[in-house]
Formats: sequence, structure tokens, C-alpha cells
Amino acid sequence: MRDVAVVSFAQLPNVRREPRNDVEMLLDVIPRAVKDSGIPREEIGFTCSGSCDYIAGQPFSFVMALDAVGAWPPISESHVEMDGAWALYEAWVKIQTGQCESALVYGFGKSSMGSTADVVTLQLDPYLMTPLWPAAPHVAALQARKMIDAGKISEREMAEIAVRNRKAGASNPNAHLTGDFDVDALLAEPYVASPLRKHDLPPITDGCSAIVLAAGDLARNVSKRPAWIRGLDHRIEPHALGSRDLTVSSSTRIAAEKAGVGAGGLDVAEVYAPFTHQEKLVTEALGLAGDCEVNPSGGTLAAHPFMTAGLTRIGEVAQRIIDGTAGRGVAHATSGPCLQQNLVCLLEGE
Repeated sequence: MRDVAVVSFAQLPNVRREPRNDVEMLLDVIPRAVKDSGIPREEIGFTCSGSCDYIAGQPFSFVMALDAVGAWPPISESHVEMDGAWALYEAWVKIQTGQCESALVYGFGKSSMGSTADVVTLQLDPYLMTPLWPAAPHVAALQARKMIDAGKISEREMAEIAVRNRKAGASNPNAHLTGDFDVDALLAEPYVASPLRKHDLPPITDGCSAIVLAAGDLARNVSKRPAWIRGLDHRIEPHALGSRDLTVSSSTRIAAEKAGVGAGGLDVAEVYAPFTHQEKLVTEALGLAGDCEVNPSGGTLAAHPFMTAGLTRIGEVAQRIIDGTAGRGVAHATSGPCLQQNLVCLLEGE
């Protein structure tokens, strides 16, 4: 396997409603990531993006977003209708095959343009589930209820997770739903979909982020401390909700094992858990120890830029390694209903 590292990361401050369009947002991020990488844009060998046309409300919106990359020189480009974390996976594979030495990866999404909770309903089984039109909080509520009934979590623990993440997000200038919250006050709020209350749900967020990858000696030449990707894997579980155990995340566990997460201690973990109960599911599947700091950025409960939140998790861990504030960390991304598909990325310094 070739050594591949994250050499730069840039993100837009996450907000509830961004007045700029996708291209204008990315124009604030892509040039910054490229500049910080130390690799001239014309020398980056591959470009890959992640987004969702359903969120943009128009077909091939990702083609329009390429205006932010630039019309010249010509590029080798690809796109995944997924979170940007899966675009990073494609770029990593491209480098592994020797087709390029570097790659630009970005993801973007404006959730404020419509109802993300309804859009992701289209991920469900089109014959049995989608016609019932359960929004994302309703499906997640089924999972949370099963966890509570199994004794794996309580509503108080879920509120405590929300409080901890949003308190951590207060130190992150890119988060937008932050502050000190009182657990008892949150538990007094009405349900959105029992047992989930508003604090159990992710905020509606507009945002984008970008990462530049580089291989071997190139990474060492352009970065004093590259964040090396030591393991990267993703797994998917059955589509039908009734055919899998919703109280565990077996795909996260398998991806973590394949990525080598269990081999050594971790300083930091950034997990994509849009609903409070899912953080416990993911951290258990990753086998995180108590000394590992989870979501110091506030995670997706403090900012949830759809289609780039997973890429941002990788970037947050990588940036801490690049800065020297962490030596080894794990990033997690998810897609699909109730943690159906999960990606795990293990990163460390030299």
C-alpha cells in the first residue's frame, strides 16, 4: 500500500442559512485548501467531490460546482452522490493505483434550501417504506427506542451527549449550534418523535469543506507534519430496517477492524452521529477507550453540513495531527438510514 496523507484542510464556517450559492461557497474553501497544501493547482492529479442533487433541487448541480475549481487547466474529475468522505475514499484509491500523486476532495450542501429530513426518506425501500414517508427523525426514533428498550441508553444520557457536544462546539469557530445547556431543561421539552426531542436532532446547516491528499515523498515535501491515512475502509448493511439489529453498528465495527483502529491508542475521534443515541452506537463499535477525546469540534450536533459532515470529520482529525495537538486519531462518516453505511479513517503523524 502507498503512503497517503492529508496535507491540508479547509472548511466554511457553518451557518443556519448561507446566502451564497454552492459555487460562491466553494470559492471560499477550495483555493484555501489548495494554497495550504503547497501543491500548485495545475499539478493536482485528481479532483473528486461529494454532494446531493436532491438537496440542490436541480440535476447535475455538482457540474456547476466545478466552476469553483476552475476552467483551466483541464482536470481528471469524478463525483459521488454521497458525503465527501466517500469522495476522499475514491481519491485515496486513485492514488493507491498510481494514477496520480495528489488529489483535491471537496463536499458541499445547503440544507436550508429544502427539507433534508424528507429528502433522505428517498433512501428508504421504495416499495414498503418510502410510501409511508417517514422523515429521518421518525426513522431514527425507532432506533433510539430499540436502544432504550434494550437498556443500552437512556433519554438522560442522550441529553448529556447533546450538552457535551454543543459545549465543545463553543470553542470551534466553525460550529453554529453551541453553548451551555441544562440537561433537566432539555428533558422538559416536548418530543419531536418519541423518544427524540429537538436537542437529539442535528441542526440544519449550510457548509462545505475541502481536503488535499498527497502520496509519499510529495506529502513530506509540502508538509512539515502530514496526517497519514493508516487505514481506510467502509462497509454497508442491509437496506431493510427490519433485517438488521439497530442497537449495534456492525458495519462500523468491521470497518474499524479493517482500518486497524484497535492497534494502539487514540488521542481524538470525530464521529458522524447526527442523532444523540447514535454517538454511543458508533463509539462502542469503534471500541474507543475513555482517554480518547470524542468530538472536540462539537461534531454533527453542533454543525451538520449535509454531504460534507463526514469529510469534515476526517479534516478535523487531520488538522489536529497537522497542528501537533494529536498524534493518532480516528474519523467516522455515515450514510443511509440508521447508520446503514459507515466509513472509518485512521490517521496519525510521523
